[in-house]
Amino acid sequence: MDYRPLGRTGIKVSSLCLGTMTFGEQNSEAEGHEQMDRARAFGINFFDTAEAYAIPPRPETQGATERIIGTWMKARGNRSDVVIATKIAGRSPWDWFRAEKQGTRINPAQIDEAVEGSLRRLQTDYIDLYQLHWPDRAIQVFGGHGYRDYPMDYTPFEIILEALGRHVDKGNLRHIGVSNETAWGVTRFVAEAEKRGLPRIASIQNAYNFVNRTFETGLAEIALREEVGLLAYSPLAQGYLTGKYRDGALPAGSRKQLFNRMQRYESPEALHAIERYLDLATAKGVLPEHAALKFCETRPFVTSVILGATTMAQLETDLAATDFPWNDEWESAVNALHACAPNLCP
Repeated sequence: MDYRPLGRTGIKVSSLCLGTMTFGEQNSEAEGHEQMDRARAFGINFFDTAEAYAIPPRPETQGATERIIGTWMKARGNRSDVVIATKIAGRSPWDWFRAEKQGTRINPAQIDEAVEGSLRRLQTDYIDLYQLHWPDRAIQVFGGHGYRDYPMDYTPFEIILEALGRHVDKGNLRHIGVSNETAWGVTRFVAEAEKRGLPRIASIQNAYNFVNRTFETGLAEIALREEVGLLAYSPLAQGYLTGKYRDGALPAGSRKQLFNRMQRYESPEALHAIERYLDLATAKGVLPEHAALKFCETRPFVTSVILGATTMAQLETDLAATDFPWNDEWESAVNALHACAPNLCP
């Protein structure tokens, strides 16, 4: 296992991170514990969750994933051996997160409530990496194309950092990061932190895979030059890059079959592009998920690749990607496909 610096924090995290958003919905507590045990045995020291999990978000399962991680750490007595990342929900109309039954925002009052809630569910007195799950600004995320001039009604960057900084000072949070963020947002957070002596973001958690390389356009340079590395989520395009949905297949228990929330990857053009990557893997006699995961892991701006699995067999397949022999031939082949149909699934 490769271990990489988490920004400028001094922490080193495994190049693979176990994502846990299925715990409490598709996976039971026992299954979540089993996955985390296997990940630790493999050398993974980095686990990602959020107050919004399990997915899909709903009142009955909100916070369930953090609770499962909390019982695992308590049972194993291993809190100091792992790096735990969680997230506060960004702007949304969901009113079940907060005691006052209001939509979620990233502001001082809601940060305070969210941090305390995550600490309680995780059964810990500190969080290693606390991320803003998506911005307080009203912008296009989760599959949006292009730019719209939304109203500039949002909590100022410095106010957010000051609120987070109070928790860093108390020891509740060690470090902070962002997720589903734009180049402008990242640079503003870095600039305000350095200008005002406030906590500096250590990471950016955005979607990144063969059919969504939008991160490379502006954020990759920021990630490298500012040492704010990418935590790449959805490296398998929600399962599409494994080939399990080929030719209209709908496996029982799969995310598409259960929830049908995968339209980001389902335009005719996107499905055609995905087929070409799957065909490339078939022609070379390799598992497509191995190529897709290793592609992400070998990018210089990536700190860690977030894996997600609902079965132990899926997890074992993902872990085996570390041995995939990425080379110049693969690099050229993948880039040629990307040039024909770039970023169809942002």
